Amino acid sequence: MTASGSVERPTREPPTRQERIPLAILYMIGAGAVFAFSSALSKVLVETYPVGEVLFTRALGGLIACSLFILPAAGLAVFYTRRPGAHLIRGASQTCSQSLLLIAFSMMPLASATAINFSSPLFATLASAYFLKEPVGAARWAALLAGFLGVLIVTNPGADTFQLGAMFALGNALLFGTVTAGVRGMTATESSDTLTMYQLLMLSFVYALSLPFAFVTPTWSDAAWLMLNGGANGVAQYWWTRAIHMAPTAAVVPFQYLTLVWAIGFGFAIWGDVPTASLLLGSAIVVGSGLFLLWRESRHGRAPAVTK
Repeated sequence: MTASGSVERPTREPPTRQERIPLAILYMIGAGAVFAFSSALSKVLVETYPVGEVLFTRALGGLIACSLFILPAAGLAVFYTRRPGAHLIRGASQTCSQSLLLIAFSMMPLASATAINFSSPLFATLASAYFLKEPVGAARWAALLAGFLGVLIVTNPGADTFQLGAMFALGNALLFGTVTAGVRGMTATESSDTLTMYQLLMLSFVYALSLPFAFVTPTWSDAAWLMLNGGANGVAQYWWTRAIHMAPTAAVVPFQYLTLVWAIGFGFAIWGDVPTASLLLGSAIVVGSGLFLLWRESRHGRAPAVTK
């Protein structure tokens, strides 16, 4: 409290953004594995519960999980931001993006929807190069395009690929790619904690508005699964945000392709989806491109810290 009796607003110094590419890649790989688990669980739950309800519990569970380790360390100052408008735009975009993805999961196999979603790194790289002026370089472009080629082999695009569910997945990829570039731009002034908390808070609020129109009371066991899904989603969101915060977009987004491997595993274990030859070949190309980029970025080491 100041001498005049007014209450001071908590302030935070702009976070120091450190370029730590190898660690960021590990965060992205971990986020992809947990995202695949959450996606598989969401696909199971949406067979019984409305899409809006599943999305609400995903967001709320994530908000609770992240609050448990973010708020004790950062306090309410984590909500101080200089870019409220950017958070609102990101929240609106991710609301649409996640809704489209979950609808796609309900209409087609998990691995197929995940594969189509992997056109998002291409949109993210293009957006980052255009809006953020980030250098991409020949090696990163090669790894990115090789990974995308692997996705094309998996999906084997043709007339039967572009069903309605595939269009929902592609719409999510476009939105998610631009969100990735937008979040990278926000990391100049916003911490990973602030980005994560605002996102989950906004998603919880928006999806809560859908509950009066479609809600099914869950059983106790399903309620536990719904909240576990949310907690896993929250952890994955935080790791994903950390990865974007710590490295250039083009360096880490190719590792989102590895989520396809986890999706194949969950698809086989839960629904008996047997991997095809094209699925295995495409996945090998995806993994190979990611490992090449990890080797290259590790050789270059850490870039200097960037303070803005």
